[in-house]
Amino acid sequence: MRLHDSFAWRGLLWLIAATLWVGAAGAAEQRPTKKVPGVVVERSRVFDPEKDGDPVLNNLQRRTFRFFWDTTNKQNGMAPDRFPSPSFASIAAVGFALTAYVIGAERGYVSRSQARLRTLRTLRFLESMPQGPDESGMGGYKGFYYHFVHMHNGQRFGTSELSTVDTALLLGGVLLSQSYYDQDTRSEREIRALAEKIYSRVDWKWAQSRPPVLSHGWRPESGFLRFDWRGYNEAMLMYILALGSPTHPIEPEAWTEWMSTYKKSYGEFMGQEFLSFGPHFGHQYSHVWIDFRGIMDAFNREKGFDYFENSRRASYAQREYARQNPMRWRGYDSEIWGLTACDGPADTVQIYNNEERGFFTYAARSTASIHVLDDGTIAPTASVASIAFAPEIAIPAVRAFRARFGEHLYQKYGFLDSVNPSFTFTDVPLRHGRVIEGIGWIADDYLGIDQGPIVAMIENYRSGLIWSVMRTNPHIRRGLQRAGFTGGWLDQPAPAQPSS
Repeated sequence: MRLHDSFAWRGLLWLIAATLWVGAAGAAEQRPTKKVPGVVVERSRVFDPEKDGDPVLNNLQRRTFRFFWDTTNKQNGMAPDRFPSPSFASIAAVGFALTAYVIGAERGYVSRSQARLRTLRTLRFLESMPQGPDESGMGGYKGFYYHFVHMHNGQRFGTSELSTVDTALLLGGVLLSQSYYDQDTRSEREIRALAEKIYSRVDWKWAQSRPPVLSHGWRPESGFLRFDWRGYNEAMLMYILALGSPTHPIEPEAWTEWMSTYKKSYGEFMGQEFLSFGPHFGHQYSHVWIDFRGIMDAFNREKGFDYFENSRRASYAQREYARQNPMRWRGYDSEIWGLTACDGPADTVQIYNNEERGFFTYAARSTASIHVLDDGTIAPTASVASIAFAPEIAIPAVRAFRARFGEHLYQKYGFLDSVNPSFTFTDVPLRHGRVIEGIGWIADDYLGIDQGPIVAMIENYRSGLIWSVMRTNPHIRRGLQRAGFTGGWLDQPAPAQPSS
């Protein structure tokens, strides 16, 4: 049994009626007038008045969940790459959507049965999407999926590549669904069976075009892409899934090769010593589904800290970069921070502070790397999705973004993708967004792969839900162990698995 988390309380009656359940609105955002001991509800997790009673986080998480619930295709589960601009589907966003449904069921935003039905439709569609080497009419090949597909039929969009890492982000949501829907009912057994089939058919060995590493992807017109995945970046999850495959596993030497490039990005930046990756999403994506706290691979054991601590340090470095603001952008400080891949105003060069500055549309804004890219554009997802690592600096950022930019940035589905207070040029054609007098440039779209980490990492901060569920998944456990991870929860006996 797992809980659907909304509470109603009325003074002392709250203690008596703690097992009653009500809708998520209204009382869910009220903070108790005094601290009360944690109350275990439905034997699932402890209610924390500080984390579960914060109205700002409650509102942001619920609004961000609604992005996925409202904008995905309700018949097949395809999730848009962006909204409200007309968009194709992002296969990675589908993985975040499946994750959001689990959170919605737990928080009471929707019922478990509603989340189960949407999940079942999504997995049925994913399993049935045509796979083959043809240039058109296919949704994937060798178990992998195209990066972008059509919203209505799931077939390849344009010349999109067959993406290994975006398939991995999809599988994060697929395997979460497999472990979360654990009841002995026909529909939940089907979810588990479909998840197993979708994951098991991925031919990871085929994607090793230059062994032992995995290729970035493949196109039917030209074959494998020129680049391979080597660390450190968002593909950590992908390698763990490839190592844990029950059907087409790669060998542990792939993880050794993955770590071989760490020396290029390990060092000190803004007072923190850590393994760096410029755009902050690289420090977040894999952590959505894997609890790295207390488990260590060979690199971690040498350095003496885990990947969770690494992401915490990276978050502090990002915030310190904004506080120091070496490029003197408008709006940067200790509360407004976060560079990552996101929308921007235009590809143009303009005079800012009496010097030429470059601005960009969609780009991987980055710090603490060989290539620093900072055009004054800040994405709330970079700081907000770091809440599980460093709530003491992420929560003030949530409040500051809302307070300073108000309804211009914070709308129906939470934070729009990004903001650039320094871009105030009204005579430049914009690719996205709008310039608001006294505010600067603000995006006009939500991006699925930026919304996903927000709703997921707020939940990992509040309850550890996704981490605790994924710790029970045998594929995740096996992949981590084959990569050489030991310690922490990995040293505990594996829990029994429900039958499919």
